[in-house]
Amino acid sequence: MRTTDQRTHSPTGPGVGAGQLCAPYAEAVLRHAGRDWLRLNVPGHAATPGSDLAGFFGPRITALDFPPLLDGIDLGPDTPLDRALELAAEAWGARRTWFLTNGASQGNQIASMVAPALGRTLVVQRSVHSSVIDGLVLSGMDAVFVQPSVDPEQGIAHGVSAADVAAALERTPDAAAVYIVSPSYFGAVADVRAIADAAHAAGVPLIVDEAWGSHFGFHPGLPARALSLGADLATSSTHKLAGSLTQSAMLHLAEGPFADRLEPLVDRAFRLVQSTSASALLTASLDLARRSLVTGAQGTGGSVEAADTVRGVVRALGRFTVVSDGFHAFPDIVGADPLRIAIDTRAGGIAGHEARRRLFRDHQIMVEVATDAAIVAVIGAGSAPDTDRFVEALHTLPSPLTDSAGVAGGVLRLPEPGPAKLTAREAFLSPARVVAAEEAVGRISADTLAAYPPGIPNVLPGEVITAEVVRFLQRTAAAPNGHVRGALDLGVTRLRVVA
Repeated sequence: MRTTDQRTHSPTGPGVGAGQLCAPYAEAVLRHAGRDWLRLNVPGHAATPGSDLAGFFGPRITALDFPPLLDGIDLGPDTPLDRALELAAEAWGARRTWFLTNGASQGNQIASMVAPALGRTLVVQRSVHSSVIDGLVLSGMDAVFVQPSVDPEQGIAHGVSAADVAAALERTPDAAAVYIVSPSYFGAVADVRAIADAAHAAGVPLIVDEAWGSHFGFHPGLPARALSLGADLATSSTHKLAGSLTQSAMLHLAEGPFADRLEPLVDRAFRLVQSTSASALLTASLDLARRSLVTGAQGTGGSVEAADTVRGVVRALGRFTVVSDGFHAFPDIVGADPLRIAIDTRAGGIAGHEARRRLFRDHQIMVEVATDAAIVAVIGAGSAPDTDRFVEALHTLPSPLTDSAGVAGGVLRLPEPGPAKLTAREAFLSPARVVAAEEAVGRISADTLAAYPPGIPNVLPGEVITAEVVRFLQRTAAAPNGHVRGALDLGVTRLRVVA
């Protein structure tokens, strides 16, 4: 792991405007809810106090659940929504920010949809989220994939290097943009500045899926955000670690040489895929999350300290190991997100999937993801969970146990993808048929299939299905809490192939 300093200071210093202390949209919705309305419009629950929703969730939830296009909130000149968006752009250092109510997946789809205006081929990190591949289906673009580094012991993919990106651009004269992920699901931070330099030298913008880094840059103990390192467009899954409600996210456009071209395209694509009934609750939560990040440096610092303490105790007790301690072996990794706690459970005699299942069942502890070898716990910026409870439960897990498929030993390694024969869109729209999984080997996939989470596609539409991929997906599906996004059945016994 390189020692490049990609950290930045919190924006809560003297240069931050007083407006950051406000949450104009959330406050406007709250004022609106405080009036005595007779609601003869949607949503159909009409904020009725005696409704099932109000009785189950509480009357405040339904009272705040307003539709869009309300005068003085999001309709008219200089609305609270306009001001909330401006404050978000200021906080993240963006030229413009869009609030998303269909998650960072929506942002990835928007970014993929506008790229054809810049060229014919997207240079893409192969381990992107499946929503980027969905965007390729929507856009119809060709793609040149850059392979990430892979930790064979952990069975996880990290990031890509600037050198590999530059090499891919050299062989792609019609490149539209470069698309990477940083940080990874396990917290590995890529050298965004070097990759941005490589993209800009080739005359194309850099798009970063920063879904897991929405909190970056808001405390000196956190890595710098992608926009400050040269990224031109960044997707931010604000609900993940920045505290907004599930399904809410942001898309940030940087000021730079591509901004004039991208801004109207992104705005039009946003209107194409954003719901016309965007949730006021989700939007208000984005406004509040921004305020909390900007003003909550002390709380975020406490979260970083809590995560550091967990890692320190795990190291001291010696049964398990910390995955990020091995990041130095990968030259594409220049930092780590301290709020991600990745624990190698197999080192302590229990498979990751089984550890996750037992923590959930026996200790009422939920962790974010498990692989065959590890679990990943996350601490949201500003949150203060009972980390002692987690450490104690982790160390009461039994050992040794067989792995998640019932076979002792052996890490479930990530499969090599098969060769691409069609574009994602061509394969998705081609006539297809469903065959038994073993018959699909050697055929072209019509679907995206991804072990989930993290949702990194293991086979893409247009790629040849290999026996190794089939074994991986079936074994993932058989694991406790295992799930394959895009599968036709729970056991991945059938696959859709191009006819």
